[in-house]
Amino acid sequence: MQDIMMYLMDQISSFDHRVLVAINASMRLPFMDAVMPWVTKLGDGGVFWIALALVLLIPKKTRRTGAAMAVAMLLGLIIGNGLIKNLVMRTRPFDLAHPVVSRSNLLIAPPTDYSFPSGHTLASFEAATALFKDHSVYGFFAYVLAILIAFSRLYLQVHYPSDVLGGAILGFLLGLLGSSIVKSVADKMEERKARKLALAASDSGKES
Repeated sequence: MQDIMMYLMDQISSFDHRVLVAINASMRLPFMDAVMPWVTKLGDGGVFWIALALVLLIPKKTRRTGAAMAVAMLLGLIIGNGLIKNLVMRTRPFDLAHPVVSRSNLLIAPPTDYSFPSGHTLASFEAATALFKDHSVYGFFAYVLAILIAFSRLYLQVHYPSDVLGGAILGFLLGLLGSSIVKSVADKMEERKARKLALAASDSGKES
């Protein structure tokens, strides 16, 4: 079993490097070199998605969506960045002394944490999924941005394709979970409020 796992990991690692080398060989352009660092900055610390969630928390009609995004990203911070990254402890691609994928070719400062899963991708897909659940049109555009941010991590050679794929899958699942948790809590609060109103109406009727 251990030999099989080692073989699979070697195959995944080989595939990951082939993809990164292919991106470097076929897609590197001055325009992309200038744009991709700015795209990836939108995902730094989940700052764009956190700001969006805070904005959505203000109006009452979007408050549940903002809360779902916030819960999903909090789950991702704990599970993805806090737990999985430190359990897997995967080395970044630029630290493996590859002739193409190396520190000398980086366009941004090298991240110092572990590689799997991609935190930028994780936060982006959590937020986009939670948003899509309530507002499909806005969620669609959020997914487009999430995909661009995820691709930027490959273009900038700071993540493997499997890091990004893992972050996208986990982000999608946690986005659904965050949305489900908030909906469940909100529904229970509505039920409790309805019971109180019904009880108050009943007491008022008795007094009259």
